[in-house]
Amino acid sequence: MSENRRAHPATLSIDYPDRKLNRLTTFFRLITAIPIGVLLCLVSGAAWRSGDDRGWVAVFSAGGVLFLATVLMLVFRQKYPRWWFDWNIALTRFSMRVEAYMALLRDEYPSTDEEQAVHIEIPYPDGRNGLNRWLPLVKWLLAIPHYIVLFFLDIAAFVVVIVAWFAILFTGRYPRGLFDFVVGVMRWSLRVSAYAFLLTTDEYPPFTLGGQVR
Repeated sequence: MSENRRAHPATLSIDYPDRKLNRLTTFFRLITAIPIGVLLCLVSGAAWRSGDDRGWVAVFSAGGVLFLATVLMLVFRQKYPRWWFDWNIALTRFSMRVEAYMALLRDEYPSTDEEQAVHIEIPYPDGRNGLNRWLPLVKWLLAIPHYIVLFFLDIAAFVVVIVAWFAILFTGRYPRGLFDFVVGVMRWSLRVSAYAFLLTTDEYPPFTLGGQVR
């Protein structure tokens, strides 16, 4: 790494498959992804309710990323509870594995807990000395320019995945340029999430698809 470039606090890399991908599971990816997609919804906060007229209600979901509670803890206690951080990062890693599978970047079925080929590093922050206590109140607002850019990047990535789907069906390979672009969009999204919602860093996300910033 050159001395004028460094890694952002939130990093993502996905191993490029050095073999031919499974054409059959690629063709039926929207179907094969349904079970793991349901599991992701259940732990991400999507709720299915069941009840009756007497007021009995069952909610079949977990809570998703702990955002508002973390904001309050950082503002009033300057503390990021370690188990909250561990939950948020574990959920983020799981989500990224499912996203990589849906984007055809890998064809092994996403694990709920193992790293597999999707590598995410987000260091545990020092809530008192490493983070500004007031920034969590406005980070989501400061990140608006990124939301706009990511909107168009996500559209482009969707088109790229469709092109890659045909390429895999005919050649068994994910074109490397297309692969790097989709991973870059996911990396950009992760950095914005780490800044604005996971609240693990005060470093403003760079406007780049690459893994290093100036």
